[in-house]
Amino acid sequence: MTPAQWQTIILTLLVATTAVVASLPVAIGVGWLLAKQQFPGKYLVETVVNLPLVMPPVVTGYLLLVAFGRRGVLGPWLEAALGLRFVFDWKGAALASAVVGFPLMVRPIRQAFAAVDERLIHAARSLGAKPWDAFWHVTLPLALPGVLSGSVLAFARSMGEFGATIMIAGNIPGETRTISLYVYSQLDAPGGFVNAYPMILISIAIAALALFAGDVLDRYGQRRLLGTGA
Repeated sequence: MTPAQWQTIILTLLVATTAVVASLPVAIGVGWLLAKQQFPGKYLVETVVNLPLVMPPVVTGYLLLVAFGRRGVLGPWLEAALGLRFVFDWKGAALASAVVGFPLMVRPIRQAFAAVDERLIHAARSLGAKPWDAFWHVTLPLALPGVLSGSVLAFARSMGEFGATIMIAGNIPGETRTISLYVYSQLDAPGGFVNAYPMILISIAIAALALFAGDVLDRYGQRRLLGTGA
């Protein structure tokens, strides 16, 4: 492993971790809303949440560029007010990973919230717990395996993100070049397979580990909910 490869791995982990941490509170809120509430426009919300799963990642990246580019809808304001720049920056790669991985995070969270027995929530409310207290101390702990499972899947998806990332963040060594972009760059060069081979193995190992961890958490969550009488 060369210093450039280690740098790429560290940057990829930073991007994936940032994407998961930044999007997790929103995913919890959206997952609970879709699982527990009925409201006009719910189908529209579901469609918007799941769009990144079916849209070409390059299209997602283009829309992010339109919204968060330096001449986009939100980009100039965010850079002026908060100093946040996404174009050709690792934060743009994190944004792209968060958007593309969001549906994979929301789905297990939504299923976990839907499986929580409402009788437990009503019991907590009858004992004087406020809605937020019931959510924080009853609903969320019971749904925690689903939250963790969704986070793991989103992290794995972020590790492999390519199309949206290259559109908004580019492919800058040491700045925005994640593992996927590194492999692409090496395979596009003569004899680059030798350098790309270790990164390919690392990507496969991370993906397999994430799938295994997500399955374990999902099974644990189901057993836990069944144990509560859900």
